Amino acid sequence: MVTTSPVRSDTPTTPPPPRRRSVLERTAGFAQRHRWTALLLWVAVLLAVWTGASALGDAYRDDFSLPGTETQRALQTMQEHGSAQAGDSLQIVLHDRHGLNDPATRAAVTGMLDKVAHLPKVAQVRSPYQDRQAVSRDGTIGYATVVLRGKSEDMAKADTQRVYDTARTARADGLDVQLGGDAARKLGEAQGGAAEGIGMLAALVILGLMFGTVIAAGLPVITAVFAVSSTLGVIILLSHVFTIASYTPYIMMLVGLGVGIDYALLIFARYRAELVRGAPPEDAGRRALDLAGRTVFFAGCTVIVALLGLVALGLGSLQGTAVAVALTVLVTMIASLTLLPALLALFGKRFARQFTAKAARRAAKGRPVEGGTRWRAWAGLVQRRPLVSLVLAVAALGALAAPALDLRLGFADAGNDPTKTTSRKAYDLLADGFGPGFNGPLVVVAEGTGRAGTALTQRLNGTPGIAAATAPIPARDDKAFTVIAFPSTSPQDARTTELVHTLRDGVLPELGRRTGAHYLVGGSTTAVIDYADTVSRRMPLFIAIVVGLSLLILVMVFRSLLVPLKAALLNLLSIGAALGAMTLVFQKGMFGLEPGPIEAYLPIMIFAIVFGLSMDYEIFLVSRIREEWTRTRDASLAIREGLAHTGSVVLAAGAIMVAVFGAFILGGDRMLQQFGFGMAVAVFVDAVVIRCLIVPAALQLMGRRAWWLPSALDRALPRLDLEHHG
Repeated sequence: MVTTSPVRSDTPTTPPPPRRRSVLERTAGFAQRHRWTALLLWVAVLLAVWTGASALGDAYRDDFSLPGTETQRALQTMQEHGSAQAGDSLQIVLHDRHGLNDPATRAAVTGMLDKVAHLPKVAQVRSPYQDRQAVSRDGTIGYATVVLRGKSEDMAKADTQRVYDTARTARADGLDVQLGGDAARKLGEAQGGAAEGIGMLAALVILGLMFGTVIAAGLPVITAVFAVSSTLGVIILLSHVFTIASYTPYIMMLVGLGVGIDYALLIFARYRAELVRGAPPEDAGRRALDLAGRTVFFAGCTVIVALLGLVALGLGSLQGTAVAVALTVLVTMIASLTLLPALLALFGKRFARQFTAKAARRAAKGRPVEGGTRWRAWAGLVQRRPLVSLVLAVAALGALAAPALDLRLGFADAGNDPTKTTSRKAYDLLADGFGPGFNGPLVVVAEGTGRAGTALTQRLNGTPGIAAATAPIPARDDKAFTVIAFPSTSPQDARTTELVHTLRDGVLPELGRRTGAHYLVGGSTTAVIDYADTVSRRMPLFIAIVVGLSLLILVMVFRSLLVPLKAALLNLLSIGAALGAMTLVFQKGMFGLEPGPIEAYLPIMIFAIVFGLSMDYEIFLVSRIREEWTRTRDASLAIREGLAHTGSVVLAAGAIMVAVFGAFILGGDRMLQQFGFGMAVAVFVDAVVIRCLIVPAALQLMGRRAWWLPSALDRALPRLDLEHHG
């Protein structure tokens, strides 16, 4: 046998250059070295922001007007011609079963109205004794109109309370006094605090069960609280510059706490895994931020892009809410990538002792150090019958999503307020005395001569669906007239929406051709209808943009076509299931809730947030599966190992989200109940059904094809990788 000696070279070999740490690794290293500085900076920011916020107070404004809609044009026409109907008002509703014309009752009411007329923010008071139409036919129910100096949304709660307290001074035996109108609804608004506390307590319990230590459970919550509190203070300051709705802080806290705890949990879970493998605390922190931090970064960016897409839709105060929630997600992401590493550095040695000791006890019992035995067994069960698992799960979610096809958008009115509130009592009294349509009158404007106004009243009184119409009310310049039409159905009734479209599309254009006048239908009821129609019209474009951008991001992250397509379809399925459940519970009145429309802006808001959160779990789970695929080139093994390492974290993260969002269902605000319920259902479906059942089944059916990407497309697309190699 002939052997050859290796060729020797006199040229010395150059060792490869050391790998340059990624951006996130360097961020973690900086936060670890300057842990106290990072913590003190966050405390300083929090104190500074809240010092300014406390000094200025908030200036939230609810603005649902949409430029270009017929409701807005009707309002502008009334303002141009000096119509008194352009102002907002409150109604002091009176009920006396013996009749309102009793001399003692009349004296008490008249004296009370005189006091109300001299209150701040009150421009005029019209007594029910001056207008026969302001008293019911049986004489037991009536109302006084309080014309405000400005819009209802600009009326401070204290000023409305002053009107209510003054009105209640007329109460006597047999005489009941309630306050109705949009501004009056603020008096019954539920205060925040309890729901957030319940959600955080539930999150602490789940984290404690997962990590087995109070300190470990507290760090994700502390990170989220710092981020949400700082952002809330910033939003209070920005409310003086931009239009931000009054419900925005509650949605910010709801989303911020859920997202903040989730993001910190993903990083902390990877940190624990690195400690268990024997890495020193410093290396474990850098490694966790490099791997799990990328999931947080891409997921957070997806949520932010989706929310900022709402700004381009131009939907009134929803723009301010979208920016506020996007800023909340951004700050929670920054806190997870800067504050959390500093906290981990402070407690790193303690965690290393606790987690490694627990892992040693597991190893002594012959169990896997990192756990995951049950998840491997579950994945194996799904892999044995992937098609059956996929079909059954998709069919169940499809059935849950089906009611969303009947989704009706609108806004809650006083008829949806709690029965004990004064606005609800006033609403019910007016409906009893004057009919259900009285609470949602249509304001029809005619530009033309007096004959045009008279013809309008006659035509409206002969239109099916209208219970009564007033005589034409002239504007200050006598060139425009306003007729108040009362539908025979309530404001939220679908027949009222049909009536508005019938008037706009058929009745009034035909009348305009006969009289030569120009007619517009406005009022608070049509504002809701216009808003809902605008959302429905623009939502398909918004969905297409968000889904398209998300697909592009996932293709660049996973270098695959089928995995992103699967993710987008499943995200749409989870959102559809959430909207279907909302339709059943809130629109159709399941579980005894009062039926009513779904708040018009919630579906599009839920879509933006849930689509981004779904990407969070998708990236976290599938990136680990891809990591195993790259290492073993065994598709089935990669699915089992990926689920074994991430299943418990995804389930815990989902449980925390459900707890935080579900806590808001316990409150009394219908909008927050709908939002919390919809988000909780979407997250539950996504974390439990989709990530733990449908994704393993779908990837098993795809096999090696799941990771296929045409070579030309692979070369053309940039690589979304935060690592830089020297």
